Amino acid sequence: MAITTVSAREFARDLAHAKKAADHGPVIVTDRGRPRYALLKIDDYYRLTAPEPRSLLTLMDALPSGNFDFEPATVDGALRQADL
Repeated sequence: MAITTVSAREFARDLAHAKKAADHGPVIVTDRGRPRYALLKIDDYYRLTAPEPRSLLTLMDALPSGNFDFEPATVDGALRQADL
């Protein structure tokens, strides 16, 4: 992946060149020699900003841990077989 750097003036003068360069990698737009903006293909942007898939275990690990009481409910009476 090639990273292309263009000045803000070049970017404004030749947008087509910057768009073609973005097909091959990010384009950094500088202002007074300092990086100010980045131009990316929309697919690359979505890939970078998409939330990472998380497993149930990861979500459970993220829950605050602490001491809490948990008493599961008990079933009173006889259970009957499910009628499918």
